[in-house]
Amino acid sequence: MTAASDMLAVAVEEARTGLAEGGIPIGAALFDGDGRLLGRGHNRRVQDGDASMHAETSAFRDAGRQRGYRGTTMVTTLSPCWYCSGLVRQFGISNVLIGEATTFHGGHDWLAEHGVGITVVEDPACIEMMTRFIAEQPELWFEDIGQD
Repeated sequence: MTAASDMLAVAVEEARTGLAEGGIPIGAALFDGDGRLLGRGHNRRVQDGDASMHAETSAFRDAGRQRGYRGTTMVTTLSPCWYCSGLVRQFGISNVLIGEATTFHGGHDWLAEHGVGITVVEDPACIEMMTRFIAEQPELWFEDIGQD
């Protein structure tokens, strides 16, 4: 199985790609139970003008249609918002590996309460990337999380 650090590195690479495109630096990847990459993506709300294109959604779409999601792991650089937490529950994704929940504490406690395996790494690189982004672009950040 692929190590957690290797899986997180895919999501971090996606987050950096999103930032370089002028978007919000959140990346995600979906892995099967054997650690094989199924799909990867990054937040594309700004680039696509689509409020629903969060990183987890992008990775999920990139994975294409799967017969089932039991045993899969969604890896994300940031604690998933309620929208993305709902995606995890709706499709029965078994595990979520989170790069950090310091800058944003999304729905991962709720996911854990409903049987999803949660691992929060608190990766310094993920924290630094989001902290810098929030400081530099607070209005875009608050738009992304649905706050005025």
